[in-house]
Amino acid sequence: MIRAMWLAGALITVAQGAAAVECASVIFQEARYSICEVDATVEDLELFLYDDAGDPLGQFATVDGALAEQNKRLIFAMNAGMYHENRAPVGHYVEDGKEIMRVIDTAGPGNFGLLPNGVFCLREGRADVFETTRYIKDDPRCEDATQSGPMLVIDGALHPRFLADGTSKYIRNGVGTSADGTRAYFAISDEPVNFHSFGLLFRDHIKVPNALYFDGNISRLYAPSLKRSDFGFSLGPIVGVVAPIE
Repeated sequence: MIRAMWLAGALITVAQGAAAVECASVIFQEARYSICEVDATVEDLELFLYDDAGDPLGQFATVDGALAEQNKRLIFAMNAGMYHENRAPVGHYVEDGKEIMRVIDTAGPGNFGLLPNGVFCLREGRADVFETTRYIKDDPRCEDATQSGPMLVIDGALHPRFLADGTSKYIRNGVGTSADGTRAYFAISDEPVNFHSFGLLFRDHIKVPNALYFDGNISRLYAPSLKRSDFGFSLGPIVGVVAPIE
């Protein structure tokens, strides 16, 4: 559970979210981040891409509006993987058990192709980040899945290509999962950081064995407990926690 504490001389401020979602603003190594922790054993964690007409949902408000027709609401959301100009996912994507895009297991241009990359996999009562080759080997049969890259943390180690003095700095977001799959931790930097710093957040502060980069620059968060409802250009895959409208 996320708790208020002192870290590197800076107070971490905590905001309690709905049900088993807790979000907090933290300072780690002099950079500020927002982190949301989701209990995958009880929360309805889902991926969203297209509406019933096959058009990209694109915005948190659009997802929330579609859910309202089912008497449901969004209580947390974040962009969840890289996409093309038409908002189609760059890599593997599964929603409600249906594969929309196959697994990409070869190196390529951009951050996605900076191997190893990985897959965020949702199954009944659990959430896991898999390195892509392990995902192919284990074939976990995810109900929802989104592939992105690069991996930030692989079995407790930072991605081998990350440099401590890397000069490429962006607002970045990603996800890490606990070893038992019961907890998913979604983080977004609130100021530009490099890959090395972002990876350290997951390895040394959140302390997860595996973490995956979702994107940079376009990164956005919906977290009412932090008074965040980021808006911008239309997104591709979105991950969110769904709850009934009471």
